[in-house]
Amino acid sequence: MRVAMWYNNQDVRLEEMPTPQIGPGEILVRVLASGICGSDVMEWYRLDRAPLVLGHEIAGEIVKVGDGVELYKEGERVSAAHHVPCNTCHYCLSGHHTVCDTLRRTNFDPGGFAEYIRLPAINVDRGVFLLPDEVSYEEATFIEPLACILRGQRLARMSLGNSVLVIGSGIAGLLHVQLACTLGAGRVIATDINEYRLEAAQRFGADDTIHAEEDLPARLRQVNNGRLADLVIVCTGAISAITQALQSVERGGTVLLFAPTDPGVAIPISINELFWRNDITLTTSYGGSPADYMAALELIRVHHICPGEMITHRLSLAETGLGFQLVASAQNSIKVIIEPQR
Repeated sequence: MRVAMWYNNQDVRLEEMPTPQIGPGEILVRVLASGICGSDVMEWYRLDRAPLVLGHEIAGEIVKVGDGVELYKEGERVSAAHHVPCNTCHYCLSGHHTVCDTLRRTNFDPGGFAEYIRLPAINVDRGVFLLPDEVSYEEATFIEPLACILRGQRLARMSLGNSVLVIGSGIAGLLHVQLACTLGAGRVIATDINEYRLEAAQRFGADDTIHAEEDLPARLRQVNNGRLADLVIVCTGAISAITQALQSVERGGTVLLFAPTDPGVAIPISINELFWRNDITLTTSYGGSPADYMAALELIRVHHICPGEMITHRLSLAETGLGFQLVASAQNSIKVIIEPQR
């Protein structure tokens, strides 16, 4: 089968490798659509393991099922989770599925930028999601990222009527904007350094947009009835953005650091000035639980979230390298989808 083999963001090659052979409890999926995630272009995160077949936002058709698989059959349309938890450890039982050791060890074989992937038995057991007829393959590639967004806003205690500031209007930021609107935010404000993405934020529901180089706290007070934001969601690892977030959160509010920084980065924080007496919560979020996947699929099915409108590029497997360049440059693209059967 053909795969897009990643060596680095400037070197993605169309190569051949054997189609995975499945065993008992496993499934072989023909990949019809696979999204490029912002984490896919974080070279520092995986360069030491290259070459790799990346891609974890997938949708496709089951072409073969292993012995013992009873819930799924050939021809069914599915999406799947690449990381799945054990559901029995201390972390899972306390609601922290995404720090489960099992979740961190599980994955697809080889990855979504391939014509076929093998789903291990544990993924089949708790990480396969049948697609309703009204959800397209393209839309289904958003189930995984939206699950991550759902978990993030849940941990950040997003509440009805909250004012929400989203810093960074790439695909994660835009999904945060849409979800906050869906959950009843009182006002949603988005920032970015790119005018193309600021315009996109307005299209997808932001009440106001602010260029990131402006005096953000001052502009925020102008558009938010003199107040800072109840919830600030940081969708970029830039230190300047994190600094802006800490300056832009209202007393009693929450800052959600949704994106990682470069490795080794430390942020100086004044406990007295920022937290003591102000009741500010600083939190992070990684990944999504199986329940988040199911909720994400339902939000897409009923069109409360309309991710298909965020797709700006649909590329063949041979064009995956171009897709990585588009995502890494973070300019005039939002969501890039690879279609491995082209």
